[in-house]
Amino acid sequence: MIIQTRNLRKIYRVGVERIHALRGINLAIEANEFVAIMGASGSGKSTLMNIIGCLDQATDGQYILNGKDTSRMSGGELAVVRNQQIGFVFQSFELLPRMSAARNVELPMIYAKGGWRKRRKKARAALERVGLGNRMTHKPNQLSGGQKQRVAIARAILNNPAIVLADEPTGNLDSATASDIMSVFQQLHAEGQTIIIVTHEDDIAAYCQRVIHLKDGLVDADGPIFRRARTSQMPAEAGVPA
Repeated sequence: MIIQTRNLRKIYRVGVERIHALRGINLAIEANEFVAIMGASGSGKSTLMNIIGCLDQATDGQYILNGKDTSRMSGGELAVVRNQQIGFVFQSFELLPRMSAARNVELPMIYAKGGWRKRRKKARAALERVGLGNRMTHKPNQLSGGQKQRVAIARAILNNPAIVLADEPTGNLDSATASDIMSVFQQLHAEGQTIIIVTHEDDIAAYCQRVIHLKDGLVDADGPIFRRARTSQMPAEAGVPA
């Protein structure tokens, strides 16, 4: 089991008000699962994403990642987890405009031992995995939106993380490009990668094996609840398995 949460709670204090973002989340996610987290604004999905990504910590309860309780980790230990065990993909790509695709992908290794040749070799391999081996020297303004997101995905998988965590990864893309990006995630999943996508779009969640739906800080539904709807709507030539 790669992720386990036990009675996870998060309370934000705004002045004298206490906002209960998470009210007791119990989840278990196995290695190589392909999971979507959904929910309306205010449901707690962004808070849960931040805790899973070790960007924030729960007020109460446990988040166990790869058998280790993250609540017992220091700030430095959490930084190592974020760098080595979790790959992040964001809606807005988060690429540095003056750097080439290869340099952007190399960023998680910038302070690692091994020198630039090792970084460049790994960056090339990551870009080739997402179909951009011929765009290594291109800067973000020379790439389409879909290509920028592929660069972001390559950066996320550079260190072979335990989890790829994607926050609305198709939110800035048209539907055809979004489908291409989800195909990249499907391929990574087929290669053994654990992927968690936070989305509000049913058609994006439908690519996943499992959908966790949050409501008012609690798990409202958990299962392959959108799979049948997706396969009935997609055309046969799209190659979607029934």
